[in-house]
Amino acid sequence: MNEEIAKLKQQISVLKQEIEELRQVSTKNNFSGLQVFDKAVQFNNKIKVLNKAANLAKCQTGELSVVAGKLYICSATDTWSLVGTQT
Repeated sequence: MNEEIAKLKQQISVLKQEIEELRQVSTKNNFSGLQVFDKAVQFNNKIKVLNKAANLAKCQTGELSVVAGKLYICSATDTWSLVGTQT
């Protein structure tokens, strides 16, 4: 009986250590507003962009917006640019 309790305590100790390791990994590098991923992304479905009456005054580089059926991208902070030639 004491041997079983000792094994259970050892298992609990190992589990606590593994949980702490997972906790450290899951919060690592999550404090930055910017994360860079070097892999390409391929979408096998649609990307939906909300239609707006007008572009917002503020934007971050890379945001997309559709106004009056035309696609815009935030090309620099607070700067919207029409994507390509659209009619």
